[in-house]
Amino acid sequence: MRARPKGGRSNPPNLSTMRIKKGGYVYLRTNDYNTTIYTGVTSDLAKRNWEHKVKKYPKAFTAKYNLSKLVYYEECPSIGDAITREKQIKAGSRKKKEELIRAMNPEWKDLSDEVQ
Repeated sequence: MRARPKGGRSNPPNLSTMRIKKGGYVYLRTNDYNTTIYTGVTSDLAKRNWEHKVKKYPKAFTAKYNLSKLVYYEECPSIGDAITREKQIKAGSRKKKEELIRAMNPEWKDLSDEVQ
């Protein structure tokens, strides 16, 4: 008879039924004049920020309006939570978005270096 491994489990966990949790981010971008604010969501903020910077999608809203500055971001426990938070922010007024930005980044500087 085989001895049971430490912990009492005789078989490895079923990886097909395990869910890997992945966090998410909600973020705000603006242009050099802070006149337009864009709200986005992603699971990889550094990669998405780079895609915005190099205008990987030239027909996208952020490329058309030169929204080159990352001025706000929040980390969420899951991508689902990030999507929910994105919807909350989008539903708010511009004033509410400005308040979020000012609380984290009073000078509205580009935070891209923080997420590299």
